[in-house]
Amino acid sequence: MYHTTGLTKAQVTELCAEIEARGIKPGMRPWPPILGLRNALTVTLTYLRRNRVQEEIAEDYGVSQPTISRAVSAITPLLVRVLMDYIPTADRLSDGKQYVVDGTLLPCWSWASRKDLYSGKHKKTGMNVLVACTLEGRLSWISDPVPGSRHDNYIVGDSSVLDGVDPLDYIEDKGFVGNGMITPFKKPAGGKLLDWQKEFNSQVNKIRWVIEQAIANFKTWRIMHTDYRRPVETFTETIAVVTGLEFYRTA
Repeated sequence: MYHTTGLTKAQVTELCAEIEARGIKPGMRPWPPILGLRNALTVTLTYLRRNRVQEEIAEDYGVSQPTISRAVSAITPLLVRVLMDYIPTADRLSDGKQYVVDGTLLPCWSWASRKDLYSGKHKKTGMNVLVACTLEGRLSWISDPVPGSRHDNYIVGDSSVLDGVDPLDYIEDKGFVGNGMITPFKKPAGGKLLDWQKEFNSQVNKIRWVIEQAIANFKTWRIMHTDYRRPVETFTETIAVVTGLEFYRTA
């Protein structure tokens, strides 16, 4: 089960209990009766973890693709409610520790009605988030998503991640120059970096590999790594639930 859903059997059982504890009445359970809660949850976790085509999952459970779609649609908002307490907010980072931060694009289909999702930097559509981890590489925070056309610096201001903290506690890449954070030096126009600046950049880059690893671990939830195919209005909710699941499974 772990390699399929990213969670252990005990964790799946715990999530089922948490969902039931939300006071859902027997006659108002939103998941397909043919699957039941545990299978509907497992189906949803499998979809999020592997981003498998729903028809394939339907074959595994002997049901139709619309049944799988209904299960994912029903369980996703329930998981958001259950996992909300596991998702750190930006103010939890103001503890005097140092963090490495970087932005990443969570790709999706190119919907004609959402031109704002196109990222000129990545040459594809999606939602941008900021990710922070400790110097040891432990995932610490993921921002709310914004359209892919927004720059990483926009998320810094929108998320208030620097409110009440020392910007020098944050290590970033060159795209974040101007926020007071520790960033590599940019090569001046028509000039070159001094030897000590090159050495400084080298040392910063040696530290920043941990955030690249943290982002890669987050994107082992394949729904965050390969094009999102469900309706665009469900994308933000899906990002929230995967964020909650990642913090839940590593708590």
